[in-house]
Amino acid sequence: MKIMAENFNLHKNLRVLLIQDILMDIGKFTLILAVISWLMIRGTEALHYNWQWYQIPKYIFQIKDGRLVAGPLMQGLSKTLQISGISLFLALAFGLITAVFRLSNSFIAKGLARLYLELTRNTPLLVQLFFIYFVLSPILDVSRFASAVLALSLFEGAYISEIFRSGMVSIHKGQWEAAYSLGLNPYRTFLHIILPQAIRRMLPPLTSQAVSLVKDSALVSTVAIYELTMHGRAIIAETYLTFEIWFTVAGLYLLATLTLSIIVHKMEKRFRIEV
Repeated sequence: MKIMAENFNLHKNLRVLLIQDILMDIGKFTLILAVISWLMIRGTEALHYNWQWYQIPKYIFQIKDGRLVAGPLMQGLSKTLQISGISLFLALAFGLITAVFRLSNSFIAKGLARLYLELTRNTPLLVQLFFIYFVLSPILDVSRFASAVLALSLFEGAYISEIFRSGMVSIHKGQWEAAYSLGLNPYRTFLHIILPQAIRRMLPPLTSQAVSLVKDSALVSTVAIYELTMHGRAIIAETYLTFEIWFTVAGLYLLATLTLSIIVHKMEKRFRIEV
């Protein structure tokens, strides 16, 4: 009975601490919101800016012929997600191939992977985007959409390759030896033994890189692709709703990246359960 009483008191104390932590977090969040609101009010007073938030909803959703249709900003968000999704898929492919090349025994494969990494990581994404769009795309007859996707996927693939490589190296070499002793060849060992274990360790940094890719996709507006940022610029040019539009654009980017983070977090929990 004494042990049961102690356990009850322990659980009670833990609940109290948990409630205190939650209340503390709510208080901090409220304080931050209050500070941001105060800064916005002070800034508005200093700039004599006339906020017109009531005009924003029509740029997100519109009602046409009795149907709810996407406004310019939602159309831009859709294009951003399309570019980011295709670029992420290709970046994962480029990253995996580069990581395998770097871990191979081939001097040529290692050299090519190293050259790709150094050229990509040590030059700005904007310069790479302009080079592909203005130099390569006329030669190869590639559309601006394909040029943007290629630039993003190559740039992010270089960073993803290091995430893949570090994840593979972190698996103890005994796993390879055990697989070989069972008669598995290197390809099957990598695909069925090493990669599934490495993915669990690579998910958090891969999530960060995917979030960076979504944000970096804003640069494709420089080659006149009407994604979210470009639509925002066009609306500002017509309406002069500078702060309202940019805050809304930032919120839509935040919504996209938070959704991605939540999805990956659920994947991580599923991996932990399976382990």
